[in-house]
Amino acid sequence: MDVIVLGAGLMGTSAAFFLARRGLSVTLVDRGPIGAGATTASFGNIRRTGRFLPQLPLAHRSRALWAEAESLLGHDVEFRATGHLRLIFDTASQEDMRRFAEAARPWGLDIEELGAEEVRRQFPGLGADAIGASFSPRDGSANPRLVSPAFAAAAERLGARVMPLTQVRDISRTESGFSLRTNRGVLESAMLLNCAGAWGKAVAAQFGEDVPLTMFGPQMAVTEPLPHRILPVVGMWSQDIGAYLRQVERGNIVFGGGVARVPVDPETGHAKVDHTRLATQLHKGVRLLPALRDVAVIRQWSGCEGYVADDLPVMGPSGTTPGLFHAFGFCGHGFQLGPGVGDAMAELIATGSCETPLTPFDIRRFAA
Repeated sequence: MDVIVLGAGLMGTSAAFFLARRGLSVTLVDRGPIGAGATTASFGNIRRTGRFLPQLPLAHRSRALWAEAESLLGHDVEFRATGHLRLIFDTASQEDMRRFAEAARPWGLDIEELGAEEVRRQFPGLGADAIGASFSPRDGSANPRLVSPAFAAAAERLGARVMPLTQVRDISRTESGFSLRTNRGVLESAMLLNCAGAWGKAVAAQFGEDVPLTMFGPQMAVTEPLPHRILPVVGMWSQDIGAYLRQVERGNIVFGGGVARVPVDPETGHAKVDHTRLATQLHKGVRLLPALRDVAVIRQWSGCEGYVADDLPVMGPSGTTPGLFHAFGFCGHGFQLGPGVGDAMAELIATGSCETPLTPFDIRRFAA
């Protein structure tokens, strides 16, 4: 076996697919069902606005792959380039938006600035008291529940071995690579890719690499269906915790943000929604979409995400162990990056280099 990929969320499944596409033999392992971790808990936002600027080349790579997802995977993962609208309600946030737009332009991202009247004309019913907005027309959303299973199935069709519900009890370095003792037997490979999400820290620690990562969960919810009128993903530029929402094609409004993330039990990975925060969350959501005042919330959920202290992911080769690679800790904003991460890691593992710059995400930044 050339590569074992640990973790079957979007990063791991896409990496398995692109590795198999390059002709490598791959085994994909997860302790749970495919895509049942942070990916399923995700909002599904495909946005480039507001990102750490050196992350934009990776985001652009991923955006191109989202456009090809249905043809690559043979399955509609509900990617829709409906645009990303980010409303502004105060002048300080307006200045933040303008600074970002100017700085992002040399990195290949052009976002439009809309005035208050343009917002109301182009997007009636949104942001009644907004003073403006940014708009990124080529961004959008996809369905977090569909994408990891689609990548895993496509990887399997290319010859990858997919092993959900597989507990890894021990990982050891061998003369020829790595040996994993699991509840389904021993797995061996020349290389190991750590896409274990919030548990990526524990895997890295086994090889002498400490990452300052903590576990938290987003607070997400969905409403009853409404007539479908909202095309873009809607967020806000904010000086505190901004809210965001989107309307799925069935009419439901999915929303999140607006409140602090919930704690996670590190043993189980379970995150429990704090129902007392819903009122605050809705109060901010109503600024984006006043119609939320009269809609029933039918479900809330959360999930386990890994947050690195500097709010940047860990990506690239190990600093201590040849043949070990990492791609974890995407700090709640990894969904858009997913296909690009998988493709970039496959390129790095298969060829020894990557055309997309990954240096800012190197695990060795924590070596000191």
